[in-house]
Amino acid sequence: MHKASNQAILIIDMINDFQFNYGPILAKQAEEISHNISSLKKRAKHANYPIIYINDHYELWQADFKKIATKCKNNLSEDIIHRLYPEDDDFFLIKPKHSAFYGTALNTLLYSLNIKDLIITGLAGNICVLFTANDAYMREYNLTIPSDCIASNTVEDNNFALKMMENTLKASIVNSTEIKIN
Repeated sequence: MHKASNQAILIIDMINDFQFNYGPILAKQAEEISHNISSLKKRAKHANYPIIYINDHYELWQADFKKIATKCKNNLSEDIIHRLYPEDDDFFLIKPKHSAFYGTALNTLLYSLNIKDLIITGLAGNICVLFTANDAYMREYNLTIPSDCIASNTVEDNNFALKMMENTLKASIVNSTEIKIN
């Protein structure tokens, strides 16, 4: 049972096969940020915050994290998937495109949980995280982006995305250890 917190953690595309251009580079960065996401998730779960995974569907088109994790598991992804494997009380949605809001029940879920503040983590910072943050901002959610919990293909792309989220989307950009979990 989730408490009446108005904050939720979004974990975007961390269950990933990394089988694309720049995949091995992004996998290395994902491995690094996965430790920070895991720590943040543990703190948030302890305070009963909703944890919401939003993931690419990998042509399975089933919101079944076990099937998607099995399909994605390989040498690049296995440790990351193991570290961030969704728990039974976590929410898991699949998305057809870049934004976690596009073609998903995310907004309805957030509304039903009375969420006003989103802490957005995951991959890729300059694409799916940025597009999700943009759509969240347009829906008037307050945004926190832990800079040590997102990664992009390049450091430059990631820094640009963080700058866009801070300057344009009014997101609070902080280190994950600075996020106060009540």
